[in-house]
Parts: sequence; structure tokens; C-alpha cells
Amino acid sequence: MRVAVQSAPFDPGAETSAFTAGVAGAGAVVTFTGLVRDQGGSLSAMEIEHYPGMTEKAIAGIVGQAMQRWSLADALVIHRFGRLSSGEAIMMVATAAPHRGDAFAAAEFLMDYLKSRAPFWKKEIGADGEDWVAAKDADEAALKRW
Repeated sequence: MRVAVQSAPFDPGAETSAFTAGVAGAGAVVTFTGLVRDQGGSLSAMEIEHYPGMTEKAIAGIVGQAMQRWSLADALVIHRFGRLSSGEAIMMVATAAPHRGDAFAAAEFLMDYLKSRAPFWKKEIGADGEDWVAAKDADEAALKRW
């Protein structure tokens, strides 16, 4: 299990290759990479803040829950902070399991948690000013299935 909270960019392909190479006994690897999206065409950047130490501990705790709940061989979460531009990779989840069902379910669980509960604060910066990103009802609803 690896949790990385970092300002530096990462290469999703290289991370996937390294993760897959280090997994023994897995029959499935599921990965998801989230990108900074500019839905309205006016996003200049996104600023992501967090409390070092607290964030890593919270994410490690939820990854530990996923490891216990599903039959995972390994899991990886990378999440960036700082100033990111539209299209940049903001986060990545990878799960490995003997069977695909566990790998998919655990990856979705982790993504739902990261979207709704991980202690990050996001501010969108655009031509019209700056706005903090508010929690969305759909993200909260997604957590209820777990």
C-alpha cells in the first residue's frame, strides 16, 4: 500500500507499470486517473490545499479499510496539491486483486472517498475570479452505497 500526497506531477503510465510490476498474485489491476477539468472553458487553474500529515493519515486509513474489505493484493493512491492547470493529472487510484470484481469495487470506493471525504480544499481560479469548490450532492450520494 502506498499513499503519496505531492505537489509534483506524476506519470500515470509509469506509475501503473511500477505498481503492476510489484504486485504478486493479482489477476486484475484497475487504475483511475482524475484530471483537472474545465467544464465552462474559463478555468485558469485550480489551487488545492491540505494539512500535511493529517491528509496522508486520513487517506491511509481509508486505503487500509479497502484492503480489509476487499481481497486486495495492493493499493496505490496519489493526490496532488498546489496550483494545477486544466488537463493535469490531479489524482490516481490503483488496486490489484486476484479477481477483477474486488479490484473494481475497491477502486470505486477509494475514488468516492477521495472525492467526498479526503481533507483537501479546492479553489477554482478563472477569468471571473476565484471560487472554493463546494461539496456536491451526487458525490455524497455515491458514498451511501458503501
